[in-house]
Amino acid sequence: MEESKDRAIKKILPGHGSGGKLMNDMISVMIKEILGKDSIQIDDSAVLDIASGKIAFTTDSYTVTPIFFPGGDIGKLAVNGTVNDLAVMGAVPAFLSCSLILEEGFDFESFEKILISMRDAAGEAGVKIVTGDTKVVPNGKGDKIYINTSGIGIFKNEVQRREIKKGDKIIVSGTLGDHGITIMSLRNDLRFSSDLKSDCAPLNGLISEVIAKYPESIKFMRDATRGGLASVLNEITAGKDYSAGITEDDIPVSEEVKGICNLLGLDPLYVANEGKVVIIASPEDADGIVNVMKSNQYGKDSAIIGEIDSLYPGKVYIKTFIGGKRLLPLLIEEQLPRIC
Repeated sequence: MEESKDRAIKKILPGHGSGGKLMNDMISVMIKEILGKDSIQIDDSAVLDIASGKIAFTTDSYTVTPIFFPGGDIGKLAVNGTVNDLAVMGAVPAFLSCSLILEEGFDFESFEKILISMRDAAGEAGVKIVTGDTKVVPNGKGDKIYINTSGIGIFKNEVQRREIKKGDKIIVSGTLGDHGITIMSLRNDLRFSSDLKSDCAPLNGLISEVIAKYPESIKFMRDATRGGLASVLNEITAGKDYSAGITEDDIPVSEEVKGICNLLGLDPLYVANEGKVVIIASPEDADGIVNVMKSNQYGKDSAIIGEIDSLYPGKVYIKTFIGGKRLLPLLIEEQLPRIC
């Protein structure tokens, strides 16, 4: 109890990244104890037992501001973001690394909350945090905390990348723009709605359920993070002889996000998500896939929103609610920077 109370008033010092006693005490007493006293290996590398065959390996860095937000924090974001990058390939996430860049003066109470959030997110996703690193930068040279997570996933099925054809359906797992609009509202102190919160969530359970039921029907999956849905679809169609057409009335967007975007001139199709997957699937199984997704807590608002066609080869377009069509090109830069 005394140790926990002492941590709450302490600040990160340069010595916490020095390799000396302060750093070793912090790793042993706090980081290892919270994130995985039975899984984190304090050595030059973690030695892991995995099944033979294919693995997926990914890495990502997280630098969101503010670091705490409705629906999550930078720690939950880091774990779920890497888990989802593995899951959309069809791999089963198994192991994560965690590298921390801390700013001198960052308080231990906030640091502990973030570590607990990472532990809880890893537990929900069924992954182990097995190795990591910690560095401290001088006060004023960082933004409290940056996190890098790398992940390994094991393939139990085929890699979910197949030839996309005209007629294939475009599916999303829920409402778009929740994360980006939540972060933007907090950052600018805009009190639009108390119901607004990030969609930060692990998608590996939902994706595993779909693959188990329809192992041959998925052509492509991607989590729609930075750049949102429109950017994902542009990546799919770039240089191809087909286009992606989506229908505005079919796209799930919450009333809160829709209202804020209309007010500020933002397009929810380009706003970041942290718990939504975009799936391209065979038309004959699209309805069944949506039904499976709707039975999962992270897919209850799933919908078929369009299909692959040949109207504008290499491009993405939307059929608007007034009956017109407009192209959705890649943006030059993000509408909302520093959202993950």
